[in-house]
Amino acid sequence: MAPTSLPRRAALQVLGAAGLAAALPAVARAQSADAWPSRPITYVVPFTPGGSTDVIGRLIAQKLAEALGQPVVVDNKPGAAGASYVAKAKADGYTLFGGTISTHAINASLYKNLPYDPVKDFEPISLVAFLPNVLIVDPNLGVRSVAELIALLKKDPAKRSFASSGAGTSTHLAGEMLGDMIGVKLTHIPYKGTPPAMLDVSSGQVTFMFDQITAALPLVQAGKLKLLAVTTSKRMALAPELPTMSEAGVPGFEMASWQAVYAPKNLPPAISQRLAAEITRILQQPEVRDKLTNQLGMEVVAGSPAQLAALMQKEIPRWGELVRKSGATAN
Repeated sequence: MAPTSLPRRAALQVLGAAGLAAALPAVARAQSADAWPSRPITYVVPFTPGGSTDVIGRLIAQKLAEALGQPVVVDNKPGAAGASYVAKAKADGYTLFGGTISTHAINASLYKNLPYDPVKDFEPISLVAFLPNVLIVDPNLGVRSVAELIALLKKDPAKRSFASSGAGTSTHLAGEMLGDMIGVKLTHIPYKGTPPAMLDVSSGQVTFMFDQITAALPLVQAGKLKLLAVTTSKRMALAPELPTMSEAGVPGFEMASWQAVYAPKNLPPAISQRLAAEITRILQQPEVRDKLTNQLGMEVVAGSPAQLAALMQKEIPRWGELVRKSGATAN
């Protein structure tokens, strides 16, 4: 027998049956991580095709496929069902999720019976980008600034309405935040998506709304909508002439939607680290940054799993307080 067999036999005897049972899963996980990926990966987007989350998901999926040597297939599963599906998926690196401020912060307090837990059921992988919203009005409303809009809202109860792309969205809560900060009770009118909401703002049926600048630009350029301010703490590169809400007369108003990548909880650390590193490299590519920044108005902020987890710890209670104040709920 080879000399090396005796030390090994002795080691196995010391380890014992119980030790082997504990060690084998760790060995299996290591081998699994080393072999990953060996088949296609699914990237779940919890919205219909065409929106910001879908655009980001398809861009990352394409680049990840190139980096990992396996197809990354985007699967659109709108609503809480998409997040619930991923929360129950196997934590093996073959299911990813395009999360947002809604799915992983706002929904925690908005839904009475949320079918997933944004913290306990998901592994943070990477923050991707912040998306500023803009304050939008009808040019015929007769206001040229945020200060003039606030004066109108305080003076005329008939004008105290705002539209959003849906109850519980960041555009909804931005309107609630404005009403709370200026001390005016506003009437929220939710729509099934951005286009019909903007149409009613442009026709004067609703006084104002918040939404992403890329959605508003065609109507702004056609003279049917007017932009008053951006909701982030800094001006945006896509419209540097647009003041922030704080600069425009609402100190402390700061709100940005965000996009991130998640996986089911307990993803092997080696796979999580590989995914985070690859996504960071993807977001540093000039053509990716150009598309997200100059074409979609986003602020690219590739962040580590720890940074994404820290953001959620801050955002969940922040939006929970505003949801409670507004009385907003969703089923």
